[in-house]
This record gives sequence, C-alpha cells and structure tokens, in this order.
Amino acid sequence: MTEALGVMTERWGWQPTARLIAGLPAWSWRSAPKGLVTRRQMRVLDLAPGGAEPVGLVVCRRGRRWAHLWDRRELVPKRRASPAQLEALERAMAARRWCRTCKRDVGYCVPRSLGECVECAFPASEGVECEPLEEAS
Repeated sequence: MTEALGVMTERWGWQPTARLIAGLPAWSWRSAPKGLVTRRQMRVLDLAPGGAEPVGLVVCRRGRRWAHLWDRRELVPKRRASPAQLEALERAMAARRWCRTCKRDVGYCVPRSLGECVECAFPASEGVECEPLEEAS
C-alpha cells in the first residue's frame, strides 16, 4: 500500500511532494522548500540552531537515510571562543602531551591507558638496537 502524498503546512501551505513522518513534513531528496538547511549545511554557513526546533525532514535512499531540516531564518550565528578560552584549551592540550615518567613534551597526546609516553611504556630491549630498513634500489 502506498502512502498518500501531500501535506498542508502552516508555514509553506500545500506541499504536494511531502508526507508526514513523526509529525514533521518530510520531503524526498531535493524536494524541500527553499530556505531549509540540514545540520551539515548549518555548519558550512557558520550557523547554529540556537534553540530552534527542526521544521521538517529530508528522506533519501528509500527511507534508510534522513536528516532534520531547520528554517534558516530561525538560526543564529555560531558562538566564537574568546581568547581566554582558546588559551585555556591550548594549556590543556599541552598538559596532555606531557609524560610524567620522562618529564618531557612528547609532541602527541599521551595515551591515558598507558599513563606515560610510548617510549617509556615500551622501552627498547637492552643492547638491541633497531636497524633501519634498507632502501630498495
């Protein structure tokens, strides 16, 4: 049995290509009205929902994939981190790169599972040195 198409909406009027899913109008791929954006499109436009609720859905791949749609007029600009917040993040990331055992900045985030850098957790065997691979000629 096929679903009847067509939904009357307050915002856009009669939508002959839409259907209702979970109380929201849903359109197939590339059929939604102009001015509606997905979360990914919001990110590209540097916008955020700012408390706005989704106003519809876009459905593709025979209903296996879907995305919420927001009205672009209801969205707000993304918040930007202050210089103090950015500095605090930089200090936090520097602390994660610090090995407690060898007391140095190792240049990567120290694995929490080890609690120390990889060199300290897995020291090379005594007296055995790794030989570099010979380059193919």
